[in-house]
Parts: sequence; C-alpha cells; structure tokens
Amino acid sequence: MSLTPKQVVDMIVEHDVKFVDLRFMDFLGMWQHLTIPAWRLEEESFERGQGFDGSSIRGWQAINESDMLIVPDPDTAFIDPFTEAKTLCLICDVRDPITHEEYVRDARNVAKRAERYLRESGLADVAYFGPEAEFFVFDEIRYDSGTNFSFYHVDSVEGTWNSGEPTVFGERNLGYKARPKEGYFPVPPTDSLLDLRNEMCEILEHLGIQVDLHHHEVASGGQCEIDFRYQPLVRCGDVLAMFKYVVKGTARRHGKAATFMPKPLFGDNGNGMHCHMSLWKDGRPLFAGDRYAGLSEMALHAIGGILKHARAVCAWTNPTTNSYKRLVPGFEAPVNLAYSHRNRSAAIRIPMYDPSPKAKRIEFRCPDGSCNPYFAFSALLMAALDGIENKIDPGPALEKDIYDLPPEELAEIPSAPTSLDEALTALEQDHDFLVKGEVFTEELIRAWIDYKRTNEVQPLRLRPHPYEFYLYHDI
Repeated sequence: MSLTPKQVVDMIVEHDVKFVDLRFMDFLGMWQHLTIPAWRLEEESFERGQGFDGSSIRGWQAINESDMLIVPDPDTAFIDPFTEAKTLCLICDVRDPITHEEYVRDARNVAKRAERYLRESGLADVAYFGPEAEFFVFDEIRYDSGTNFSFYHVDSVEGTWNSGEPTVFGERNLGYKARPKEGYFPVPPTDSLLDLRNEMCEILEHLGIQVDLHHHEVASGGQCEIDFRYQPLVRCGDVLAMFKYVVKGTARRHGKAATFMPKPLFGDNGNGMHCHMSLWKDGRPLFAGDRYAGLSEMALHAIGGILKHARAVCAWTNPTTNSYKRLVPGFEAPVNLAYSHRNRSAAIRIPMYDPSPKAKRIEFRCPDGSCNPYFAFSALLMAALDGIENKIDPGPALEKDIYDLPPEELAEIPSAPTSLDEALTALEQDHDFLVKGEVFTEELIRAWIDYKRTNEVQPLRLRPHPYEFYLYHDI
C-alpha cells in the first residue's frame, strides 16, 4: 500500500508518536539513523529532507563535501517495535543538498536506477528477489585485537562444544546439543530457539513483512533461518534491512546476540543468503517456459549472464574477507559456477518445489548476509540483463554432484573467487555490464574497490593470525 506524506504525518497523531527515526544504509550495508521530535516531521519534509554530515559515514564524502540530505520515503513508514517512546521509522534516500540529485554512492539510489534500467529496457517491468538470510543466535560474543594479542570467543547454550560442561550459562547441562552439521532441523528441546524465532516472526508480520517459514539451520550453536515473501528489488532491500533489525533487536531483548557474519564458527556451516530471482512483465512471469527444468529461453540467458559475471558479482554479494571462509571448495558452499535443477552443489539452482509458472525462478547460492542488499541485488539484476540482452548461452546443466567429480572434469568448471581481493580484481576487470544506464558508476566501483582493499583486505593481511602461532611458534 502506497502512503502519501500526509498519511504518514497523520500516523503520528493516530499512534501518538513521540519521535521520528530517519534511517539510511551506509556504503557497506549497515543501517544508520538520526532521530527528530515527531512535531518536526511535516509534509514538506518529504521534499526538503534533513541535513547531516556525510563525511563521518564510511566510504562517503570527503570533509570538503560533507553536507548531505536524507529524504524520507513515505512508503517505508513503520512503528519501531523496540523503542520505549513510540517512534515512527522512515527509510531515506541520500541526495546532494545543492542540486537535490541522487547521491551516486547511496546504494538505495543504485537499486532505484537498476529498476529504472530494467523498465526502460522493455524486457520486464519488475525484478523479484527472495533472499534466505541465515544467522546465528549466540549467548556470548567477545573479541579484541592489539599489538601483542588477538582473539575471539563465541558461545551458545546449544553449542556441541558445551556437551561435557556440568553447567551452561548458570543452568544444569541437560544435553540436547546438535552435533556439528546436524542442526537441520530437530524439534525442541534440541532446537532451543523456537520461541525466539516465533517472536521474531510475529514482529515481522506486525510490520507487514510476510513470513513464509522458519527453522533451525544446519550448524550447531544456534544457527537459524527465517524466510520472507519475495519483493521487488528496492523493496526487498528495505525489507532485508528491517528483517536484520528485527532479528538483532529481538535477540538483544532476550540477552542474546544475533549475527549474519558469514563464518563465525570453524568446522561447521556458515551463514549464506541464497537469492531467488525472477523477472515479470505486465503481471506475467517471464522465467517459466518449456526449456530445461521448465525455464524459458530468457531465464537460461539470465543464468548465462550471472555465470559469466559471477566472479565480479561476488565483490558485491560476498563483500567481506570472512565471506571467503564460507566459500570453500568441497565443504559447504557452491563455489563452482554451474547450474542445475534440484542439485544444491551448483552455484545456480532451479527450485522444483512448485510446478506453477508463477513460482519459476533461479536461485544464486553464493551470496551471504554481510552484503549491502541494494548493491547485491542490483549487480545480480545487471548480470542477468546482460545475459538476456546478449543471449549468453549458459552451456549444459550439470546434473552430477560437483564435489564427486574427478579432478579433470572439475578443472573445466569455473569457480567463485577464493578471497575478497580476488573478487575485487575480477570486478576491476569486468564491470562494463554494471555501468549500463549509469546504474553503477565508474567512480562508485573504484571507491568500493579502494575502500575494501584499504580498510579490510590490507589490515587483515598485516596482522598475525592466532592459528599461525600453533603452526609456527616453535620454528
């Protein structure tokens, strides 16, 4: 339902709102906010915007061009489920305060340009995305790093590593710990997080986010998944930000910490975010047809585009150094760039649960929840459109289990990057498909690569790793 600025202002009176929270996503994908008294929000605020200092936001303007505007989108209004004082939240776009034009590094603006490019192409009028964002719920997280030390420690009442402890977090140990890779998906008491996930889902539904299902995930130590109904690109980015906020806030309410970090545990599964995608036009699904696995020729060309550009796309969908602790060949994540129906060892899968043409979609299985969703979904869309526009043949489907292939066959299948630096190099070499229609810009892509290398790749490269002491201390 579309809301007008007047309707949002009326909501303030109707719900006795005390504060308005203006939210926007930073360069890396974290929600930022500032709060104003409710009386300050007027209908004109949705054009005038609110000024702020952009120089303090990671990856954004230099100090000499720091003044920026956030302009609220009335369609995104919702009542915050966690604040003590009644607070209305609005998701905002970032604009230049002088020209009032879209700020090119604002990811939500990139997603809007991607949707415009799709419509202008005439190929489709809407791209739907359905991410499956996995997360851990821990009972304790500690970490630090200095000149002469470095450590992290996570703990969970569910953790299999606690099976021999007499007490766990002050209570008698009664067992019921999921063994490594056996958390998918036993009933309580082994699944101790059912009530917590139910509460998360109730809050999401109250906010208008339709939940499809939820369950415990594969890993021991509190891994979970909640799936929400697919959405158009920009709206899906909004909803994923709201989803992560609800998951983290509900966990915090119960004295726990939720994390979407791709690989917080060694030796067990990490957090992925499989992305389902389909294109529609005039209310008609375009990926359904009579080709392989019930796909259309358009869908196969979209797959061809994603596979061709997948290594560069990973710089957006798997944008952290930790992402590549999960993208490991032969372990858990589909790193080999192939497609198949049903086969979960392929990077692109065609789900076969539902024969309805409306359910026909493709699923890119590499991404994880550390991404900025607006960037990630936009990059996926642009890769798919490049495949459609250039009729890129994805080649034959792979029906075998990739992990069981002999080395000579496996060597012929391209693979995802093995590190963030490798993904950034791929993006440097392959990004023409992203700058079509100025959806992404050369300046934005260069800024992303430079920021990631300077602030993430290089600092990690400079620091000794605790495991290196195990390997090398006695040399």
